[in-house]
Amino acid sequence: MNEPRACRTIDLFAGVGGMRLAFERLGCVNVFSSEIDDAARKVYQANFGELPFGDINDVSPNDIPDHDILLAGFPCQPFSIAGKGLGFADTRGTLFFNIEAILSAKRPFAFLLENVKRLATHDGGRTFAVILHRLKELGYAVYHKVLNSLDFGVPQKRERIYIVGFREPIHFKFPRPLGYHRPLSEVLEKDEDVPASYFVSERLKAKRLAAVKVAPPVPSVWHENIGGNVSPLPFSCALRASGSYNYLLVNGVRRLTEREMFRLQGFPDDFVINVPYSHARKLAGNSVTVPVVEAIAKEMLRAMRDKMKVEQRFWQTELFANDVEQAI
Repeated sequence: MNEPRACRTIDLFAGVGGMRLAFERLGCVNVFSSEIDDAARKVYQANFGELPFGDINDVSPNDIPDHDILLAGFPCQPFSIAGKGLGFADTRGTLFFNIEAILSAKRPFAFLLENVKRLATHDGGRTFAVILHRLKELGYAVYHKVLNSLDFGVPQKRERIYIVGFREPIHFKFPRPLGYHRPLSEVLEKDEDVPASYFVSERLKAKRLAAVKVAPPVPSVWHENIGGNVSPLPFSCALRASGSYNYLLVNGVRRLTEREMFRLQGFPDDFVINVPYSHARKLAGNSVTVPVVEAIAKEMLRAMRDKMKVEQRFWQTELFANDVEQAI
């Protein structure tokens, strides 16, 4: 019997490749990637040895290589609180329909989509209903769930909705929370190793300290919300591409470094960050959390393998029955 080939993925709205990285760790092979942001493409090329295709609107769905699993962290700004919440009224929101067109043209066996938690409730739930309806109209069995990165091994509270689909009925379940996360102390660099430019002014330090109502844990990441309230936490709140430079402060005194931000998203330390701080901060904020995607990928691949085994047993039984009938 021939060995089964590796699952082929495509990486759409790829960012720096967090989804690809998670699936490649499990033996999948990526055959196409697309990303429009120049800084993200530069980081992607440095880590995967290939430059992603640019604007997905410039390639015909029929020209996308055949693949087994479509991956897409499609732009979240149209649905997020930080954005204007315009949804499909925002041109970026219509990029979902590029995904729909590729699914229709190439018919991959499965897909994984990621977006902000608010997608599920945007416009009274109507936006999400449209998305689910269109995916189901294509014949996919669709599953969705909000997962928190904090439950999957990284010290970052980050709730995102994940949408999984299969071309055929299949037994799939989302991964269970691990129940623990990597200590913040293992993610943070020593203050003495961090350049002075990352530290905030004495005035800002005093302002933040005055706003803290409880004794801060050490280490901690101090989060300032939109109302100006400051919470020192033993983990980070969600990284945001559009957050202010002082939105999150380590122990109330300095900004997160590029490496710390990528660690909070579950990237390994050998992941190359070859762009300036302002770009790295945006890219980390827009990225998926790698361990969450990897946990989902394990369940997707397990479900696909189990289905193949059931089908193989069915056909072997059918062939055996035919052989018996012919012998009689």
